[in-house]
Amino acid sequence: MYIPKSNVMADSAEIVSFMKRYSFATIITSKGDVPTATHLPFLVDQKDEGLVLISHFARANKQWEELESTEILVIFTEPHAYISPAHYEKELNVPTWNYIAVHAYGRAKIIHEAEHVLKILESTILNYEAAYKTQWDGLPQEYKTKMAKGIVAFEIKVHDLQAKSKLSQNKTENEKQKIIESLSKSEVSVERDVAEFMRGMKDG
Repeated sequence: MYIPKSNVMADSAEIVSFMKRYSFATIITSKGDVPTATHLPFLVDQKDEGLVLISHFARANKQWEELESTEILVIFTEPHAYISPAHYEKELNVPTWNYIAVHAYGRAKIIHEAEHVLKILESTILNYEAAYKTQWDGLPQEYKTKMAKGIVAFEIKVHDLQAKSKLSQNKTENEKQKIIESLSKSEVSVERDVAEFMRGMKDG
């Protein structure tokens, strides 16, 4: 990913926090010269050996067959906003886009053990809707086993993490404040999120 020096995110805790907040990501594999992408929810786990991403494909999605034979790219991105030149002090300016994105590169390993697959499903439930865990626990074991057989669980050990925060860092404090005020009033939630991140950058 192209990242100018002013847009580099270097704080690993901040990067991981972003990935966990916007964990519905895009996984990209390649077979020959043909890329394939699927949108999946990911568990982001900081282990002793490094950062690990955990998710699962529907078994009917044949992209899982490429997992262990190719370099994996997972893209985490969500808040973004059009930035009008109306916020700038000089007329000689053009529109742009503010956003945050994280690219995680790694190698994948398919999880074959049925017990481990069920644990991944339960961890996913606890991450996204802990209240549903009680209902899940009450489901017949036969049903849960059938569900587990219909998926392919995997984990990716990340070896390269690229993070970009393009939040008007090259603009004046007055211009940034105007952008924050405008986006904070937006009816679009992701634009308000951009304002939140910009405000946090100023406060930091």
